[in-house]
Amino acid sequence: MNTRSHEVPASADDAERDPHRGHGHGHGHGIGAEADRRLLSGALILIVGFMAVEVVIGVIARSLALVTDAGHMLTDAVAIVFALIAMRIAARPPRGGFTYGLKRAEIISAQVNGITLLLLAAYFVFEGVRRLIVPPEVEGAYVVATGLAGIVVNLAATWLLNRADRSSLNVEGAFQHILNDLYAFIATTVAGAVVWLTGWGRADAVAALVVAALMLKAGWALVRDSGRIFMEAAPAGLNPAEIGRRTAALDHVAEVHDLHVWEVTSGYAAMSAHILVAPGSDCHTVRQAAEKLMHDEYGIGHTTLQVDHAAPPVIELGRARAGHCADPHGPVHLPAGEDDAPEETGATSRR
Repeated sequence: MNTRSHEVPASADDAERDPHRGHGHGHGHGIGAEADRRLLSGALILIVGFMAVEVVIGVIARSLALVTDAGHMLTDAVAIVFALIAMRIAARPPRGGFTYGLKRAEIISAQVNGITLLLLAAYFVFEGVRRLIVPPEVEGAYVVATGLAGIVVNLAATWLLNRADRSSLNVEGAFQHILNDLYAFIATTVAGAVVWLTGWGRADAVAALVVAALMLKAGWALVRDSGRIFMEAAPAGLNPAEIGRRTAALDHVAEVHDLHVWEVTSGYAAMSAHILVAPGSDCHTVRQAAEKLMHDEYGIGHTTLQVDHAAPPVIELGRARAGHCADPHGPVHLPAGEDDAPEETGATSRR
């Protein structure tokens, strides 16, 4: 038996060819964690400074759109603070029972950001509908002036976060908060101009509803993507069945089972499998071929492969026998032509 944990560093060329590559351990594009922290901190200073001004003007102008923006900017600031804290926690080395370290702290941050976007969207939908029914008087000139200033501030903050490593869901969560706030200011400015020029106060509520819809979209995407990682599903774009078939098609491979593909954190895919090879074949050569396939074709740099010689009954019948795996999980993958439909052995499970 040969059990081996192997990690292959991805090259810059690999990262350009495949979005799943070059981001092992959560950072790619040549941007380091320290650079990301500086970029997020710069955006945080901009957001907090402008938020204080906007709250005062929003109350004076009686504008729901401005108050909506201010509330969203508060969550922007919280989102960036969470992201900064999560980055420091995730950078800690593995120790004790945390054998992967605390890398998933970034995914917790991303999910918190997604949930806050959904909750805020629900509140602003409620308030927007209420103000459509009973529109208050809105000072359009204040709204336009504040909206234009907000666009400038959020463009600067968006530019800063766009330079960070957005392959990390943690950074992407903060970026989505800031980007949605930019949309909010654009909608607010348009609504303020309408109110100012026409006197139609409901434009303010309509702008708030448009922003709430954008928040729902971004929040759901963050919750969905972070949820996939928590549930240890295969990374988006990777098909475990295809990976199993291609591994089984390697020279001298008789069977592949117990194949699992998951993400430790965003951009850090891992894979494990039990590979049976024909009697007399070199287990090390097969393992190296499988590792190269995972790295070159799927961008998986962290693989743990158990490679054994198959007993004669496995070769003849195309089935794993007791002694290899007492409790196999998931489909059995066989070389092409030996079995048109892989048999499910045990309960299908993905890590």
